[in-house]
Amino acid sequence: MQEPTLMVLTALADAPRHGYAVAQEVRAMTDGRVVLRTGALYGALDRLLADGLIAVEREEVADGRARRIFTLSASGRERLAAEAERLAATAEEATRRLSVTRPSAATR
Repeated sequence: MQEPTLMVLTALADAPRHGYAVAQEVRAMTDGRVVLRTGALYGALDRLLADGLIAVEREEVADGRARRIFTLSASGRERLAAEAERLAATAEEATRRLSVTRPSAATR
């Protein structure tokens, strides 16, 4: 799973959000490391909708502009949980391997 997809699904895991709020949540979750540009964000949202991983919870008008509120679907929640497991297992293995004491290239 690509990082922007992971971040969007994660941003929707705890609460429904409109697009701009998703972008803000991703920025906050990553301490500004990931910034979703408008085109990339809405492209990802459209793709995730088409894949059935998110759904439109409702539509509303705010400041004269229509906006959709997105929510994580059941299949999106399953997919996110599987990805989180995969990433945790990878991180655990990386940590395990880093803890193995090996001579550095400089000391060989």
